[in-house]
Amino acid sequence: MSEPLYRKVVVKVGTNVISDSQGELDLQILGQLVSQIAELRNRGVEALLVSSGAVGAGRSIVKLSDDLSPVAARQVLSSTGQIRLINTYADLFEQHGLKTAQILVTKSDFRDRLHYLNIRTCLASLLEHRIIPVINENDAVSVTELMFTDNDELSGMIASMMQVDAYIILSHVDGLFDMSRKESKPEVIKSIDISTEHFHHYIKPGKSDFGRGGMLTKCHIAHKLARFGIAVHIANGRTEEILLDILKGNEVGTRFVPQKPVYGRKRWIAHSEGLEKGAVTINAGAETALRSLERANSLLPVGIESVIGTFFKGDIIKICSENGNAIGYGMAQYSSEETKELLGKKGKKPLIHYDYLYLMP
Repeated sequence: MSEPLYRKVVVKVGTNVISDSQGELDLQILGQLVSQIAELRNRGVEALLVSSGAVGAGRSIVKLSDDLSPVAARQVLSSTGQIRLINTYADLFEQHGLKTAQILVTKSDFRDRLHYLNIRTCLASLLEHRIIPVINENDAVSVTELMFTDNDELSGMIASMMQVDAYIILSHVDGLFDMSRKESKPEVIKSIDISTEHFHHYIKPGKSDFGRGGMLTKCHIAHKLARFGIAVHIANGRTEEILLDILKGNEVGTRFVPQKPVYGRKRWIAHSEGLEKGAVTINAGAETALRSLERANSLLPVGIESVIGTFFKGDIIKICSENGNAIGYGMAQYSSEETKELLGKKGKKPLIHYDYLYLMP
């Protein structure tokens, strides 16, 4: 293998990649994926693995009663299946002389900046000791508002947090297909430059057979990370040596072209959807100023029309347009009570400084 294209990657493996038609773990595919990650590790590539499959693994262990609620069923299957999933990974990686570590998280772990940094320190230390982190959502305690949309969202957060070179989504399809043409066999789109084109008109929303995610979710995450300067690949995880092909620079799957890198708190703030403590509504003039391509602008009280909820200095808040749509997130520089007192006033310090502001495309 030639010099790898990337030096640090997050590999996200979907449920449909590592499951057979009955939803149970496919040991042959798992073995192939582990072998590829082991080869990348030996080539000096740091790899973090975000793997679904705990619920599927649980189905082969536990037979549930019909009267169990969906939430309780998921908790039972995930908590029993996670043991089988991580033990399988540990055994397979051990065959290549590599150790693994299990990291289970919930969405609330990313709500607080200190918790966020603690997770990052843990993952960085594992990589430093050549240990493969195997990360999954803690489904046993993640319910309702604590749940990620799916592991695409979780792995996107990990990729952003760890400032990786590439984020590789392994699905059960070959990539993003061009559905805008009326051909009998749509072709895989090799590359998407988010600065010149959007993906919505290419795809039809849909969900996986066993997982919670769909291609639309994957593309939203890919679009966000490409804006941060992270290359994103969507490819078929059941294709032989797919990871090695991607790291060789071969044209497989769909690649989202990375833009100029963005670092620091903005990355954390960008993944704060659903974790905000409050919100503000701004007028059209303020929105125009924030979206200006000519200069970087902060959110000033003069452009704020209303305050929703209670928040304090340092909290993440949502920014809404006049019609109520979310347009971004930011870190408040003072509380909701102070904000109400300063509504519409000129010459006051920013509620959200540009350095702590993320605007959605």
